[in-house]
Amino acid sequence: MKTRSCRHPRHSRVTKSPSVAGLLRLLALVLLLVLLGACASSQVDDGENQSNSRKAAESNTSLGLEYMNRGQFEIALGKLKKAVREDPDYAPGHTVLAVLYERIGESELAGKHYKKAYEVDPDNGDVNNNYGVFLCQHGEEALAIEHLLRSLDDPFYGSPAVALTNAGSCALGVGDVSQADDFLRRALKIDPGFPDALLTMARLSFEQQNYLGARAFIQRFEAAATHGPESLLLAYKIENASRDTRAANKYRITLETNYPGSNQAEEARRISGK
Repeated sequence: MKTRSCRHPRHSRVTKSPSVAGLLRLLALVLLLVLLGACASSQVDDGENQSNSRKAAESNTSLGLEYMNRGQFEIALGKLKKAVREDPDYAPGHTVLAVLYERIGESELAGKHYKKAYEVDPDNGDVNNNYGVFLCQHGEEALAIEHLLRSLDDPFYGSPAVALTNAGSCALGVGDVSQADDFLRRALKIDPGFPDALLTMARLSFEQQNYLGARAFIQRFEAAATHGPESLLLAYKIENASRDTRAANKYRITLETNYPGSNQAEEARRISGK
């Protein structure tokens, strides 16, 4: 019988600001690497010896992840392909391989392995979250939200605020403001200081021309996280729409100073006419 005594967390992917999403992915991948190593060396004895193929898959997944984080994608690809050959039912191997395929621009292969991870572990919250984000990014929003919400049914899933924020972002992306608002508020009820949910709620409020509400969410975001170019541009737009020139200029100058070559800085200059 399958146990979850040493559950391998799959990275929690987030559909939002590239800077914050990149940081979350890096932290999650590092966590996965550490736990893969820990699990490989200290499996809880549940009366069944782990097969050699599973051990080989774990080892190669761990090595592949480490090479990927170093930027050695070719070596990582070889290790991860070997991992899923050794044990085709090892979901973490398929998930990390999918991440690598995304990084090298092979979206079709990435989708294949996200789907395979789901097929071999359909009740796993992390797997459903990962697959849902991928589907949302590739235009299958309804199915994406279904998987994102399915992740909440997993009692061992440790990041329900992430899945709900991803569902909210996905719903907002197709203009379903009511559903997006519901998902995001549920996420913030679980984790009131979750930066991704706060920033997405600020964007939702801004798009609804609720500038006071948008400002409040930006302020809560600032208390929980450091600004990146996307959040600075949004904060600038909110203050500009609120006709607070001083606050708007402060955000614009910070954006242009810290991220001078970014698309966001260029957009802010275009809006301001400077």
